[in-house]
Amino acid sequence: MGEVGRQATRAADAADDVTDSRGFRLAARAGYVAAGLLHVMIGVIALRVASGGSGSADQSGAVAALAGRPGGIVLLWACFLGCAALAVFLLSEVFFGARQQSDRERLKHRLKMGGQAVVYGAIGAVFGIYALGGSSDSSQSTQSLSARLMAHPAGMVLLIAVGLGLVAAGVFFVHRGVTRSFRENLKSLPPGTAGRAVVWLGTAGYAAKGVALAVLGVLFVVATVQHDPERSTGLDGALKTLQQQPFGAWLLGAVALGLICYGVFMVVRARYQRM
Repeated sequence: MGEVGRQATRAADAADDVTDSRGFRLAARAGYVAAGLLHVMIGVIALRVASGGSGSADQSGAVAALAGRPGGIVLLWACFLGCAALAVFLLSEVFFGARQQSDRERLKHRLKMGGQAVVYGAIGAVFGIYALGGSSDSSQSTQSLSARLMAHPAGMVLLIAVGLGLVAAGVFFVHRGVTRSFRENLKSLPPGTAGRAVVWLGTAGYAAKGVALAVLGVLFVVATVQHDPERSTGLDGALKTLQQQPFGAWLLGAVALGLICYGVFMVVRARYQRM
């Protein structure tokens, strides 16, 4: 091995040591707490909408609500740092994880960790924008991006692919909740009733999030086929579409409660996640 190779190996080992440190892993676990708070707030806003109120039931609406609470700025910075640490940890798993597994399993692991790193990085970015005093509108951003993509045939294909991907992700989440396969990511569970409550929260939460993602994916596909970017309104639009269905208030209310369950589960997951 040449000098360049040895330097690269030492750098990789050093990076691996950092992400394996107890302090860094604790910071990364805070990312799950941040994601949990985000889902709880989205669920609370959706529940308010289901009961006749108003609000933006998406990431920007939830983070804005957190920012408006006492100590909100401190909370936003803590959530940003937690999400950033978790995204870095997941990226380290892309490069250093699953070393003892087969090539196929290693590739599957890297794709999964890479996808999650992007998700938590995006969540962290929203927290960071508001922590710095800025703001964002998830629905407006989604509509604007969809309009630009719909102007080109390749962009329309991409939007349909994204929509179908979201539907597939929704089915995956529902399956993960119903089969309770999410338990494989937990190193342990609290004993007795508390452990059963965690499993119940995960079951309801994963199923509810799956429904929301599937509806969001269908809206992407329909909006693209009809060339109507105004229907691509992100998660807020997907949840409010549920409200427009027969018994919509009850349906939206059930999904909102499920999202709150998912958020609470994510907070608990921070303690019991296998890392």
